[in-house]
Amino acid sequence: MNESVLPKNPYPFDTIEAALADLKAGRCIVVVDDEHRENEGDLICAAQFATPDMINFMAVCARGLICLALTGERLDQLDLPLMVTKNTDANQTAFTVSIDASPQMGVSTGISADDRARTIEITINPATRPEDLRRPGHIFPLRAKDGGVLKRAGHTEAAVDLSRLAGLYPGGVICEIQNSNGSMARLPELIEYAKVHNLKLIT
Repeated sequence: MNESVLPKNPYPFDTIEAALADLKAGRCIVVVDDEHRENEGDLICAAQFATPDMINFMAVCARGLICLALTGERLDQLDLPLMVTKNTDANQTAFTVSIDASPQMGVSTGISADDRARTIEITINPATRPEDLRRPGHIFPLRAKDGGVLKRAGHTEAAVDLSRLAGLYPGGVICEIQNSNGSMARLPELIEYAKVHNLKLIT
């Protein structure tokens, strides 16, 4: 067959293997969902590598809401219920009540990059108890569906699945990517964004 007539992928997506290697190395990646769903890109990093610098990069360079995607099992252990009993969000994003780690755990107001990174660190620590967290707070946990992206093709499930595939703690920090004018970055802007920041881009 003439190779010139074969359809080519018009977008320069990276391989899953390359993205997993970056996650394992403590870097964030850009994950784009289906254009018929949210049609958005999120920065995703493994929760265990959510340093203050990483949180600050998300806040300054992505500009979206910084959320912590976790398994239902972990959220139940921490007694973190869903934010609402009846979810009317079109994409069924499963927010729990928001949290800060307690002052006894080294967190002050909860909003600084240092405080948010510390809250994430405390939340994924298996020794942490429900009483070590304050509600509400400045970190927004998201409950991933059991079964991952095969059950719900969302950034929440992608963050947990990718972290697990990388051999890391099954949790991820995610933040939607906005353009500098406040509009949502779509695929052409996300491709450029990934190039500028030297980040892997997958879908």
